[in-house]
Amino acid sequence: MAFNPKQKILIVDDMNTMRKIIKGMLQKMGCDNLTEADDGIPAWKMIQDAHAAGAPFQFVISDWNMPGMTGLDLLKNVRSKEEFKTLPFMMVTAEAEQANVVVAVKAGVSNYIIKPFNPDTLKTKIDKIFGK
Repeated sequence: MAFNPKQKILIVDDMNTMRKIIKGMLQKMGCDNLTEADDGIPAWKMIQDAHAAGAPFQFVISDWNMPGMTGLDLLKNVRSKEEFKTLPFMMVTAEAEQANVVVAVKAGVSNYIIKPFNPDTLKTKIDKIFGK
């Protein structure tokens, strides 16, 4: 399944600046159905609510380090539910956390990207997830 810029995307990061950067990069790729969450806790509720409403998210990009619920815990919640087992999920991580990537892969992450990154890197990582 190729990446569809019109799909519903959730951007999760506790830093407003980082959400804006990711949003800007996605908008340059033609994405316009973007929703933001500032932590894993509201993000998990949004993922469940959107699914229940019949308009599920089709892609999640989440930061790793967040104060309430980490990206890893959000990923584990997502993968623990049958209806979200195949939901594409990209983890955004800092260089120093690279060792944690193995943990994320075991938890079922679709792909990950290391900060700082540019739009080309983001697009390449997304294309890998969607098998382009």
